[in-house]
Amino acid sequence: MNRLANPELKEPANQGSAMGSAKSRLTWIWSEYSVIIAFVIIFILAAIVNPRFLDINNQLNILMQVSIIGIVALGMTVVMLSGGIDLSVGSVLALVGVLTVLALNASGSILVGILTALASGVIIGLLNGLLVAKGKIASFIATLGMMAGARSIALYIAEGGSISGEVSGFTAIANTELWVIDVPIIIFILMAVLVYMLMHKTSFGRHVYALGSNEKAALLSAIRVDRVKIAVYSLAGLLVSVAAIIETSRLNSISSSSSGMQYELDAIAAVIIGGTRMTGGRGKVIGTFFGVLILGILNNMMNLMNVSPHLQGFVKGAIIIVAVVFQKRE
Repeated sequence: MNRLANPELKEPANQGSAMGSAKSRLTWIWSEYSVIIAFVIIFILAAIVNPRFLDINNQLNILMQVSIIGIVALGMTVVMLSGGIDLSVGSVLALVGVLTVLALNASGSILVGILTALASGVIIGLLNGLLVAKGKIASFIATLGMMAGARSIALYIAEGGSISGEVSGFTAIANTELWVIDVPIIIFILMAVLVYMLMHKTSFGRHVYALGSNEKAALLSAIRVDRVKIAVYSLAGLLVSVAAIIETSRLNSISSSSSGMQYELDAIAAVIIGGTRMTGGRGKVIGTFFGVLILGILNNMMNLMNVSPHLQGFVKGAIIIVAVVFQKRE
């Protein structure tokens, strides 16, 4: 039959092609921007449910509350992109905080306290990296051991309690405002920008993605896998130490038993919500940024609605499961 005499015969194929193209486009949009879409939806719903949510002071309060866990989550993003995981971040934060206060009180110098925090965080991260890269220990096991060890040392040094700083000026780090914005918020945004540039604009970032996608292929591509792993965990330790400085500065004290508790859960939740795969090799720093904001909005809404704090962990756990389910369907 002549197609010219029956042009309608080709229309179903064209329609099918157009529908397939539209579907693939929507799939791509959801894959690339799902966390931003989810953020917008949750933000709108929160504003509808409680008008107080839109108050500027409440918005700044949300950003302030997520700044510490947000910085920790940035380091967790890099680790998970490499195909690993770091369960020690909460305990390391407590230990770094204890060491920071001890150095602060012994020297009377804020600079010495900050340098101590940064150095101890990097050293602990380096140890994690060496256990994973050179010791060939699974990251889950290595960082689980570090989690127990770091918390134990912090408890021993602080005798199971809290340690207070004796240098009053140290509190200015977390309690100062610049242009009506708290310094921890500015630090969080700055860290997000720096980590984004590192992961998306440098060869190190490309190596991390390659390692997470296929470690054997990365080795065959002449990537020094062990060095990348060590650098990844060292960077995570550095970011944890920045978070520890803010946490310690907020009240000029640190609790060896409660500080950093379950931070690993919050950080992992933010990273997964942001679209980073548990198996590594795929994800974006900007996704983690919005993942942290989503967690902050949910926590804020539960507080405004007087939801029991004991149920908030359940909500976070459910969110992690749902996020992983959606990742598997992509």
